[in-house]
Amino acid sequence: MTIRSYYKPQGGLPSQTELLTGRAVFTDAYAVIPKGTMTDIVTSQLPFWDKTRAWVLARPLSGFAETFSQYIVEVAPGGGSTKPETDPRAQGVLFVVDGGFDLIIDGQSHKMRAGSYAYLPPACDWTVQNKSDHSTSFHWIRKAYEAIDGIDSPIAFVSDEGQADVVPMPDTNGAWTTARFVDPADMRHDMHVNIVTLQPGATIPFAETHVMEHGLYVLQGKGVYRLNQDWVEVEAGDFMWLRAFCPQACYAGGPQPFRYLLYKDVNRHMRLDR
Repeated sequence: MTIRSYYKPQGGLPSQTELLTGRAVFTDAYAVIPKGTMTDIVTSQLPFWDKTRAWVLARPLSGFAETFSQYIVEVAPGGGSTKPETDPRAQGVLFVVDGGFDLIIDGQSHKMRAGSYAYLPPACDWTVQNKSDHSTSFHWIRKAYEAIDGIDSPIAFVSDEGQADVVPMPDTNGAWTTARFVDPADMRHDMHVNIVTLQPGATIPFAETHVMEHGLYVLQGKGVYRLNQDWVEVEAGDFMWLRAFCPQACYAGGPQPFRYLLYKDVNRHMRLDR
C-alpha cells in the first residue's frame, strides 16, 4: 500500500552564505522549476483573494506551452476569496496538498483537506475560505474551456485521491499506476489532471513523444526524468513544464514511491489558428 504524502513550498529565502548554483533550467522544449526557487520573493498576489499568495508555475507562452496555467496557492487563516476566478472562459482544478478549507460550489459546501480534488467548470460559482488556524496550500490549474457543439459542458464535482480510479499501466504488474479523477472516454472534458505513481525502481520505459502539453509537480519521492535529450534528477516539490512533443521518460529512485500531479490537454482537434 502506498503511503501518500504531498509536498508544499516552504517559502523563506536562502541564506546569504549559500552558493547560487541551482537546478533551474528553461529550454525551448521544457522547463524545470526546483522547489528551492519557490521563495517568498517570487510569489504573486491575485485579485479578490485575501491573505493569499501564489507561486505561478506555468502560464501560456506563445511558442512554448500554450494551453494552461498552474499555481500553488497558500491561504493564511481567515483568508480566501468570494470572487476567485475573473475569467468566465476558465475551468479549473484544485488539488489540496496541505491543511484544509471550505469550498462552496453553487451554494453547496465541501470540506477540503490534503488529497482533496475539485473540478470547476467555466462560469462556475465558487468560493474559498480558510476557517482554520493554519495556512492551507493547494494547486490551482486553469485552462480556457474548448466547447464543442453537440457535447454537453462538464459539471462541477469534488473527489479525493482515495476515491480516484487507480489504473495500472499495461504489463507493469502495478509498478506504474495512474489515479484518474475523470473517465478518459468522457468527451465533455478537454483536460485531465491525474496522479501518476511509480514504485521504487519502476520506469516509463520509452521516450513518450506526443501532442499533449504537460505540467508535472512532484508530490513525493524522487526520480530521474528524461526531458528531450537530457536526464534531469527531480524530487518532491519540483515542477516540470513540457512543451508538446517533448520526449519524456523516467526512472523512479529512492525508498519512497515517485508520485506527481500531471496536467495534460485532451479530447479535442488541434487548433489551426495559432
